[in-house]
Amino acid sequence: MNIRNNIVLRQKLSAEYVLGTLKGGARRRFEGWMHQDADLRNTVAQWQQRLAPMAEFAGSVTPPKSVWTGIERRLNLRPQKAAGWKFWLNENLAFWRSLGMVSTGLAAMLMVVVLSGRSVDTPTVSYVATLTDEKAQNAMVVTADARNRALDVRVLTSAAVAADKSLHLWAVPKSGKPRSLGVLADNRGRFKLPENAISSDVMLLAVTLEPKGGSPDPNGPTGPILYKGNWVQL
Repeated sequence: MNIRNNIVLRQKLSAEYVLGTLKGGARRRFEGWMHQDADLRNTVAQWQQRLAPMAEFAGSVTPPKSVWTGIERRLNLRPQKAAGWKFWLNENLAFWRSLGMVSTGLAAMLMVVVLSGRSVDTPTVSYVATLTDEKAQNAMVVTADARNRALDVRVLTSAAVAADKSLHLWAVPKSGKPRSLGVLADNRGRFKLPENAISSDVMLLAVTLEPKGGSPDPNGPTGPILYKGNWVQL
């Protein structure tokens, strides 16, 4: 397969490689292509920069008891009063083959449980932006939870802000004036999600350096732009 001139496929495979969903022979073949293709390595690096900050929002989740019951049933690992966890000493080849065969399916099942939020009240990320500085270094991650009407800002790198200054977050539409989303307290913040932050005309988010308390101009920012990034719907 020749993917050198297939931009869409190169992006898709790079994203799957970073996410870890590219498996087996396909993953090894892709790694072989990367060794010979510097541009493909750059594409993978770009996806790593986009997706890695989202790990900041991955909290610990305890799966419900039904998940573990399902694992025991599929592996025929019903606990015994005397044997306890001695099944790990089982040298039966069929046992370990069955374990390998179902491991991928069980991992997927656990992921569905975690992402569905049926048993745990977890946020649903609807929009995300990775904001970078003038050197293209990741500085902040902004996510929107449309279901719970919440906007959350996480700082990835420590930003030194003078005592008489504040960081002000803005939604930047295709045309018209930037829309204030809130002033960050201690360089971070959680705000109520305004409807105009997720309207279809918003392409970018930006953070400006303003006087203490935010921009004094109701029509938009007055200070320099420190960070900006694309606002992407998931």
